[in-house]
Amino acid sequence: MAMFKPSILTLALTAAGLSSFATTAAQEETIKNDDVEIIEVKGFRGSVVESINTKRFSTQVVESISAEDIGKLPDTSIAESIARLPGLTAQRLDGRASRVSVRGFSENESATTFNGREQVSIGDNRGVEFDLYPSEIMSGVTVYKTPSASIEAEGIAGVIDMQTVKPLSKGERVIMFNGQLEQSGFDKLNPDGDDKGFRGTVSYIDQFADDTIGVAFAYNTMSSPNQEKRWNSWGYPEFDVDGQNYSILGGAKPFVRSSTLERDSAMLVVEAAPNDRLNMTFDALYVDFTDEKILRGIEIPFFPGWGGQGNIDPNSLAIDEESGFITSATTQGQRVVVRNDVEERDAELTQFGFNTKYDIDDSWSVEFDASLSEVERKDWSLQSYSGTGRGQANGVADNIGYSLNGGNTGAQFSHELDYSDYALIQLGSPLSWGTSSALNDQYGLSGTPYLDTAQDGFINAPEVNDELHTLKLAASKLLENDYLSKVSFGMSYRDREKSKKSEGYYLTLSDFSLDNPGMLVVPEQYRLGTASLDFIGMGDMIAYDTRALVDDGYYSSIQESLTDIKHTTQSYTVQEKVTAFFVQADINAEVGELPLTGNFGVRYVRTEQSSQGFAAVPNDVTGLVEAVPNNVSHDYSHVLPSLNLSLALDENQTVRFGAAKTISRARLDEMNASVNASYNSERPDENGNYWSVSGGNPTLEPKEATGFDLTYENYFSAEGYFSAAVFYKDLSQWIFDGVYEVDMSGVADPSTGEIPENSSGTASGKVNGGGGDLWGYELSLALPFNVFSDSLEGFGLIASHTGIEQDIEDQNGNEYELPGLSDKIESLTFYYENYGFQARTSMRKRSDFKGDIYNAGYETQQVNILGETIWDVQVGYDFGEAGVESLDGLNVTFQVQNITEEPFTTLSGDNALQVRDYQDYGRNFILGFSYKL
Repeated sequence: MAMFKPSILTLALTAAGLSSFATTAAQEETIKNDDVEIIEVKGFRGSVVESINTKRFSTQVVESISAEDIGKLPDTSIAESIARLPGLTAQRLDGRASRVSVRGFSENESATTFNGREQVSIGDNRGVEFDLYPSEIMSGVTVYKTPSASIEAEGIAGVIDMQTVKPLSKGERVIMFNGQLEQSGFDKLNPDGDDKGFRGTVSYIDQFADDTIGVAFAYNTMSSPNQEKRWNSWGYPEFDVDGQNYSILGGAKPFVRSSTLERDSAMLVVEAAPNDRLNMTFDALYVDFTDEKILRGIEIPFFPGWGGQGNIDPNSLAIDEESGFITSATTQGQRVVVRNDVEERDAELTQFGFNTKYDIDDSWSVEFDASLSEVERKDWSLQSYSGTGRGQANGVADNIGYSLNGGNTGAQFSHELDYSDYALIQLGSPLSWGTSSALNDQYGLSGTPYLDTAQDGFINAPEVNDELHTLKLAASKLLENDYLSKVSFGMSYRDREKSKKSEGYYLTLSDFSLDNPGMLVVPEQYRLGTASLDFIGMGDMIAYDTRALVDDGYYSSIQESLTDIKHTTQSYTVQEKVTAFFVQADINAEVGELPLTGNFGVRYVRTEQSSQGFAAVPNDVTGLVEAVPNNVSHDYSHVLPSLNLSLALDENQTVRFGAAKTISRARLDEMNASVNASYNSERPDENGNYWSVSGGNPTLEPKEATGFDLTYENYFSAEGYFSAAVFYKDLSQWIFDGVYEVDMSGVADPSTGEIPENSSGTASGKVNGGGGDLWGYELSLALPFNVFSDSLEGFGLIASHTGIEQDIEDQNGNEYELPGLSDKIESLTFYYENYGFQARTSMRKRSDFKGDIYNAGYETQQVNILGETIWDVQVGYDFGEAGVESLDGLNVTFQVQNITEEPFTTLSGDNALQVRDYQDYGRNFILGFSYKL
């Protein structure tokens, strides 16, 4: 076999997507550059070529999306684009792809970087919610499935790197305008909601001073509607029927939601290269993100033991013996809570970065990089209650029946009252759920018939701040030998601080008192008409402006944290200081006359972590929460070797092998130092300790994995390739629920304020331990149909399939299922692009998995989520590519998202009838244009 080794020029051109062998693509532009002829492939097919070449010539196992790919797929954020890559998928949040899973691991097991720098998160933990990032201002995304020592982030699943454009590499001025109109498939579900929206982007790239200074700027604004019909159950308790237990509906909280996501984003890149040896780049990203939700529904207690006030009619029961479910029943004399809620999430992301690279001579180069990223997030969730009368047994009751739908779609209700009658449904607490001693004491309710009836609404108001500083110094030297081409080494430092303040407020009508314990008719100026709950059979319900009622003083408030310890134990600050050193050698050798490239290296990571919180307990006498500060520090280190090898069998076929030790750090909420602590001075527990503690564990260490990856790739065309991979990870030091010893020295007994003699404690929370194996395979294909016939020029498909299995046990030997793991992940895109016409339909599919959601108290909760298949379609027309010179630069598109109206469904158990959530988002339609000057 003849030897071959691609030249540096060939590698550079091909990696840039300007492959000289891409002559089969339809849109071509020939550029003469001395004796080099470069074929530039444009449009979506050009982005496919560029993505393929990034994958082909990487020294690691990667997946890639180019700017064209992101900008032209039917996506409102980068999350949906990433979710179509092989082995990747996304979890939807309010109908939008948000959290990305890589090869069966949740978002908390992968790292996210922006221009190579680790990112903060608007969530409570590390996992990035990608719907924060607009696709229009990014130039590309690279997903590293196998690590290298030089990557500045750690993650067992991989690293997702988002990139901005480098303006000097463009070589021309580019001014582009994008505009889109958006329409929800549902008519307005709330009278004050939005079903229409818009998006607009302006971008500018230019070069100055003889191409030594480049500037890129992009601004994007978006107001995107999203609507939802949601069935939500409380759960399914056991109900005795003639001595036999059957599952019955405990209660439900269905509602209609109208959301508007408003996002303003600005990106700036300034690049300077005053000479051939020096390159300096400054980049900045700013995102202002507001997601406002209007939710209206009726909360229906059903089961008597779960707050239901009615009596279940035994003659109304229909029982499915096979499933053990009562599929329909009627409760007589039932009272409900009519809900008019508003939620608002405000987040502000600021990111600054500076990078400079300097070539000392022809072999030595140095690099300096510094960045600051920060997120500030505030949530404001307002609930307003109304009904037919205040208290547990007052007001007009209803007879309510339910019938479970087939499959997983929830239930239909029957009723007799008119919930759209403003004279019947009034503001106030229809059920006695306000069980706060502070609330009852404030209104003098203790010992009265109105005990626990003063909670007429509620506000959740958590705040999260996340700040990260990074610094990197590195150097590299080119080598001239038959085995290694370069050696790199350096150090980095990351300082991260994330804090959360949890708070809630009870709301009570301002006129409420023992002398005036009644309800309030909604004033005329706050009435908005009605919202329809026909989708669950409850008809119309009153709709009023809850926010305006609060703003205008119709409610007074009192802090829930005075008597509820959860806010104290969920408020904390976590700090991490990570110092890392790395050395890496790039391989450029031959094995049996075949080119072998890749890298090997080692990364040493030392972490100093600390957490500040509170040890708290409710006072037995006053009922008020008492707390003392708690500060815990811990440090550890890891040595992380890595190896990446790529063996070129010929010019089109490559075999890759990767091996590495990796870590994923513990979730930040699991590391918090806020705990519920109690001291028993009389006798120790079974472990001989006097303190009992529950809450976070600031001494948690990262999960560890040793991974192996073997991949075969065949690049049979400029637009086509086939890849088959197998991967395996040996997991250890995973994190599970457990108990551990804790030192409470210096901590005062919250009930007495004195420091006890015995400082040993038993803590329950998260602990390191257990582990197991995860393995799988991955198949991916990019197939242009012109390989079969020239008459099929422009047609093609991109497809992938990933299968994953796991065998993991906790520290006690019990089986454990990884969050985020779907055992099957698939994606498919059919496309046609020729003569200016563009058409694509894309599918992403995943099987069942466990995922995190926010519950009513804004706490993270893990639930069983059913698999889903999402179809999108886009058609467009590029007038310039079609030869219409007068409209050169103009492109129009039409998109339909979620064509099949795929719902988001979660279960309360293993039975398909135990539906917790059934969320129907409908379709979304987008009409857009872009114009390039």
